[in-house]
Order: sequence, then structure tokens, then C-alpha cells
Amino acid sequence: MHVVHIIANNTTVPYLNWFAERLGKYPDIKFTVIALYPQEPDLIKEMKAYGCNAYWVKFDQANRKSGMVFAFFKLYRLFKHIKPDIINAHLFDDSVPALLAARFAGIKKRVVRKQDTAYHWNFNPLWVWADRFNNFNATDIIAISEDSKKFLVEKEKAPVRKIHMVHNGIPIRDFTAQINSDKEFLIKKYGLEGKIVLGTIARYIEWKGYRYIIEAARILTQKHKNLKFLFVGYGEQQNELEELVRKYGLSECIVFTNWIDRKFIPSLYGIIDVYIHAAYMEPFGFVLVEAMANGVPIVSSKTGVAADVLEHRKTCYFTRDKDPKGIYEGVEWMLENPGDREAMKEKIKKIAEEEFSVDKMFDKHIEVYKGLK
Repeated sequence: MHVVHIIANNTTVPYLNWFAERLGKYPDIKFTVIALYPQEPDLIKEMKAYGCNAYWVKFDQANRKSGMVFAFFKLYRLFKHIKPDIINAHLFDDSVPALLAARFAGIKKRVVRKQDTAYHWNFNPLWVWADRFNNFNATDIIAISEDSKKFLVEKEKAPVRKIHMVHNGIPIRDFTAQINSDKEFLIKKYGLEGKIVLGTIARYIEWKGYRYIIEAARILTQKHKNLKFLFVGYGEQQNELEELVRKYGLSECIVFTNWIDRKFIPSLYGIIDVYIHAAYMEPFGFVLVEAMANGVPIVSSKTGVAADVLEHRKTCYFTRDKDPKGIYEGVEWMLENPGDREAMKEKIKKIAEEEFSVDKMFDKHIEVYKGLK
């Protein structure tokens, strides 16, 4: 079986490295990766180091329409040459040309993993037709959460028979490898000594809900003087959010760290007392799984994977979307119920290990490829 994964707009993709590392479990599978990117990305060398074939197709998302046309013809010729049995697209920019090219090339199994469900519906409705076109060209659609599956059926009108539920996974051991010296470094760098740390790791963009955390912080910091909020990310909304923090006089208790080197992330979870997830449109939410794997109690909107596996006041505290009062109440509940908060830690670690290992994700993808799921 020859499986080809196509990915756009990324120079490196840990998920594909995890797949390549596990190919020894399935010696009957040949794995090829095609990257759509302006320059040859690091991903090409990474895949070749695993013994996989890898190809680069020039694509610049700044020129999306013409880029997709060019990519379609390049992919069609490449598919005819390498003759895969299955293609698996992931993001919108790779799915449109790849699924169509695969259909014209006669590839019978065309899988799309819907990582960006609902983005166009909420922020760029002119492209919703293309999401539906992808669903038409795909023979199999992987939904990464029940929210994602429901959206695909109700909004994108995807046929239920095509949809498979496969949660994303992570290498749990790698994402929980906390280092004491790194924790000490982070505590000192961000002034966290003696503080209750409330953390959020997400891009600084509207739908991640930072403004609602800031509104909640106005109330929380009046009552609790030892709180420190860590906003870990980057993005177009940073100046707006920083201005809001200054306006409310919260600069001493809210830290914009910008992006932190990936090697520090496990240790970062080790210094967070409560993780806050305020996104109101989240197809999955990798950070939720990372927080769970590290045993960090969670206050979250009921979206993405949180809605699939967590329970209110048993393994998390759920809020409504766009709800500063709910975030305030969730954090307050966590602070006032340290016993319940402590009990959550081992429960959510177990859920992460059982439901979100990369091995489980890999095996379920293979089931989809082989028509077993």
C-alpha cells in the first residue's frame, strides 16, 4: 500500500515525523510526503532521513488562487508518476488541489483530515463552497472531534458515510518531559515566584478568546493579588490585546511571553496551576491534550476535544463561549476547591494516555486507509 500525505504552508510537521517513526509497525506500507511551500522546506530532508520519499511543490499562500492552479497540475503529473494507492490531505490549501488532482489521476482512496473545520464558515464564507468541494472529491473524511463531525454534516453537508472520527494524538512521553532547571528558568524569567499561575498557549487571534480571559482577569485580580497570567503565543491581535491590558491596569499580572521554544513547553505546563482555554471555535485543541497529559487542571469552553472527553467539575470546569463571567467562576471554583482540583490531575493524565497517544491515532488512520473503519 502506497500512502501519500500532502501538507501546505509548513516547513516542518511533527505529526508526519511521528508517522514516519512508526512505519516499522506496518512494513507493507510505503509512505511518501509532498510539501507545498514557497521554498523547499525542512520537511523534505526530515522525511528522507526516515527513508521516505519526499517531494516539494512550490506554493505561496499569498497567491492562493494561482498557486492552487499551479499545484493542481504539478500534483496531477506527480500522482501519475508515483502511482499512490491513497492520498491524505490535511489543510485547506493542500486539500483543494490535491483531492482534485487525485480524482483526475484515478486514485481511488482520497482522504482529507479536516484540521481547519469551520474556519471559512466563521471568517471567510466566500470559501465555504471549496470546503464542500473538498468533501465531494474526498472518498473519506477524517473528523478530529465530535464538534468537527457535527459541523461537517450540518454546515458543510458532508455525507455521514464518508466521515470517520479519529482524534489527534501526541507522543505523550515527549510532551511530559519536564525539566526542573527549565521550570526554574521560566519561573525566574516571568516573575512567577510565589504566584498562582494561569496559563494559555495559543495564537493571539480573535477566536482564541484572549479578550474574555482579560475581562475575567479584571475581576479575579481584585480578589486574588497573587495571580499571574501567562499568554504564550504570537499573532496579529497582540497590539490590541496589550492595549486592553494597559487600559485595565493589568500589566503587572498578565505577561505576553510571545512564542516559547518548543523544548520548554513540557516544563511550562509544569509551572501552570490552571490552564485556561477560551477558544470559541476549536476543531480539536492540541493544547488541551498537552495540558491533560501534564496533569494541569483545565477551565475551558465546551469545544473541540474537551467536549468529547472531559466532564464538568469532574475532569475540568466548562464555561460558555465568549464568557468572561464563566471563566472567572471556573478559576474561582478551582481556587476554592483544591481537593477537587488535585483529584483531577491523575484522571486527566489517564484520559490523555488512553485516548490521545500518537500510536492510537496512527493505527486508526491505517484502519481508514485499509477500509476497516
